[in-house]
Amino acid sequence: MKYLVLFLVLALFSCNKDESDTSEESPIRYSFFIAGHTYGSPGIDNEGFHPAFKNKFDLIQNDGHIDFGVLTGDIVITGTEQNWNDIDSDIIDLGLPVYFAAGNHDMTDRALFESRYGQTYYSFTHQSDLIIVLDPNIDEWNISGDQLQFLQSVLNDEVQNINNIFVFFHQLLWWEPDNIYQNVALNSFAGRADTINFWGEIEPLFNGLSKPVHMFAGDVGAFNTGSEFMYDQYDNITLIASGMGGNVRDNIIIIDVHEDASVSYRLIALNGSNHNALGELMDYELP
Repeated sequence: MKYLVLFLVLALFSCNKDESDTSEESPIRYSFFIAGHTYGSPGIDNEGFHPAFKNKFDLIQNDGHIDFGVLTGDIVITGTEQNWNDIDSDIIDLGLPVYFAAGNHDMTDRALFESRYGQTYYSFTHQSDLIIVLDPNIDEWNISGDQLQFLQSVLNDEVQNINNIFVFFHQLLWWEPDNIYQNVALNSFAGRADTINFWGEIEPLFNGLSKPVHMFAGDVGAFNTGSEFMYDQYDNITLIASGMGGNVRDNIIIIDVHEDASVSYRLIALNGSNHNALGELMDYELP
């Protein structure tokens, strides 16, 4: 009997060990970071990015997996030539490709922005993943007209041979005053129409696809209100927001894409020396 018990204990240990190893076997193929509201605290016109963000450049640079970053809007407090020059200088110091998902502050001079950085909605593929950047500033938080046709075309033509779909925009388009996101504290409702077409037209384009869809927004974090980041997952869709400026729970998020195409997240605290101070992003999933 004691040998049987010993055998069962060893078998259980071996089984648990194998399961644990399996969950950790898939190495990181590549990573990218998202950073929202990077001009920082309202009313302060920093020279370049929010200082707490710049102070973590070394963490990003020392992570050999990170291929690029995406700024999810309100990159500058006002879209002036000097402010964009300062941002470009900081990006050169960072030393990585950085893509822009424009916010309402960035669009104070749309012509200047587009002359420097091109069209505000676009897509590309990266290591078998589809990257889509949208601009809700064009039509009062709606994705409509030519932009909607662009999105429909991309999803019709590009999703067959990809693993994940990553979608970036500034405003939290999933927020409504009467849905489960109603208590997420947004930085601003500037430019929002009374009704928008996210749930009626945009979300259905993604829901039910055979691919995981990860959507990112950046209009949180300007104030110390408790909504500096959020996470929710349902069906094939994950919704994430991240931002900075409140100087207490400022954060960026590093997204790790693994060799088996699974995706994980690292919530990086910008305030203080412990970048893990905020814990795990998935621990904050909305009920």
